[in-house]
Amino acid sequence: MKNFWQKNLFFLLPLFVLAGCGDNGVTELQQWMESVKKTTRVSVAKLNEPKVFVPVGYAGKVELDPFNPAKLLVALARMKAESSTGMRPDTERRKEVLEAYSLDEVKMVGVIERASMRHALVQVDKSVFQAKVGNYIGQNFGVITKISDSSIEIKEIVQDAAGEWTERKATLELQETKK
Repeated sequence: MKNFWQKNLFFLLPLFVLAGCGDNGVTELQQWMESVKKTTRVSVAKLNEPKVFVPVGYAGKVELDPFNPAKLLVALARMKAESSTGMRPDTERRKEVLEAYSLDEVKMVGVIERASMRHALVQVDKSVFQAKVGNYIGQNFGVITKISDSSIEIKEIVQDAAGEWTERKATLELQETKK
């Protein structure tokens, strides 16, 4: 018998503790909840009346179709004519070698000076090119405007969402070689 109590003491002890608990806590909680239910008033805000929907008839033959893509093209052409700055890239000129690469692919690796003219050394893949002020670079009609010891300043001409040509400045920083 002693062996039985030793083995099952772990399971029997919580049963004796729970048997000592009475219903006092439960009944007090139920009384409190009933008193709160009696004193609490439920209030629901009134909903606004829904707006009256008035259908509008559409006579497709009388008016211009609002979903016609030609209407959008006409509006864009009118906006372009009203606010045109006249800026546009020269698409007729011959492309230079560095215009075949995006600016993300081009790295500035150095500067050299010949005959009092500064040239930037730019690397694309494993090839190194010389570029001077006035050369074109990048795929957005970029023109080199300034070459310093540590950077190349570029003026690009890009189209915005409305089709307008605008100027954007970009900079290529000197890339230090890893040893």
